Amino acid sequence: MTRFDSRGLPLSTTSDLAAERYRHGIDLLLSAWPGAAEVLEEAIAADPTFALAHAARARLHAIRSELAKAKARIATAEEIVARHGTERERSHVAVLSLAIHGQSAMALERALAHADTWPRDVLVLSLPLGAFGLFAFSGMANHDQARVDLCERHARHFDADDWWFLTYRGWSHAENGNVAHGRALTQRGYDLRRNNANAAHALSHALYEGGAHDEAERLIADWLPGYDRTGVLHGHIAWHSALGALERGDPEGALAIYAEHIQPSATAGMPVNVVSDTASFLWRLKAYGHNVPTGLWEDAAAYSENYFQKAGFAFADVHMALLAAATGDKAAVEERVKAQMALIESGALPAGPVVPAICRAALAFADEDYAACARILEPVAAEVVRIGGSGAQREMVEDMLLLALMRSGEAVKAGQLLDRRLHRRPSSRDTRWQGLLAA
Repeated sequence: MTRFDSRGLPLSTTSDLAAERYRHGIDLLLSAWPGAAEVLEEAIAADPTFALAHAARARLHAIRSELAKAKARIATAEEIVARHGTERERSHVAVLSLAIHGQSAMALERALAHADTWPRDVLVLSLPLGAFGLFAFSGMANHDQARVDLCERHARHFDADDWWFLTYRGWSHAENGNVAHGRALTQRGYDLRRNNANAAHALSHALYEGGAHDEAERLIADWLPGYDRTGVLHGHIAWHSALGALERGDPEGALAIYAEHIQPSATAGMPVNVVSDTASFLWRLKAYGHNVPTGLWEDAAAYSENYFQKAGFAFADVHMALLAAATGDKAAVEERVKAQMALIESGALPAGPVVPAICRAALAFADEDYAACARILEPVAAEVVRIGGSGAQREMVEDMLLLALMRSGEAVKAGQLLDRRLHRRPSSRDTRWQGLLAA
């Protein structure tokens, strides 16, 4: 008897329990919900020769930056699937293996080809999508559009009530500027499965991009208490709420959220989120004119010492440079920039020159050399999208340029940038800054 996954694709397992646990585990994984690892382990215990369960477990290890465990698990999956896997399963495992081994460009190419043949293989289809997906970290300037194109190409293969596809299709549209459509799709996905951190996260992004900051804060305040603190997105979703507090001029409230949910000692998030959320929140707090309590920069920098020490991951590089600049470690920034330049020369840093430029600009901003910061950032402002992440995350770099222009006396340029931002998305903070410029 053939067993199937949750989207009707056949599975090479003889165990009903293994298949059921796999379906449940994949849904937990795709919704960033606690318990996925344990449920997938139950699938493996029920059928130790179930290659896709081993592969999914490897994916979870990779999400947690547990690379040695991820590589061991995917090696097991590869060995099993070579002996008795189907063509689809062999391709599935191969794509995940490429991603786990850091061969991102090839993983993206193979994932897209796989999706053309098996579009309902959602674990593989998920790899190019999202703020931290293969498209976002490809160095492409048009990765927002590429995600939309991918979702629209395969939309006909998904049911109208597929909560996972609705969530990622909506998020892709909202990030690409079609905010109302993206919000409607994401809201539908959220309503279908509220126990879905990716949906709550995507909906908060859509609200943010639409200027509905109060709604985003209410959404998070209502939803977050039901999401266990061990969930990988718990701290990051709280980060969105902290940004909302800063937006409405409540630094004390923002710091309280940071202390309870975001700082390294309080979160079980993915390292890339912990490093970027701490660095960008503290940078915003100071840049917007508030005091950063003693020790917070140092605590964030101490956590980061265990991750991303090697240059080449553009999104992490930028935030590591922020931490180093804020804590006075100029040598660390210069060393990272030197390594980035070598990678660019060899073609091994797809995001290109914008990455060292942002790092140098962060150092200039920390030194209060605002004219130099603006001079570095202006020529590459249109290329910031290449570092990946979301629009909300990258906005920090635009803020850096805006504040550098304001503080170096470039009022006309700062005003033009503010006008463009307010046209794109209403912001009470930008309105306040516009008032300062006009005064």
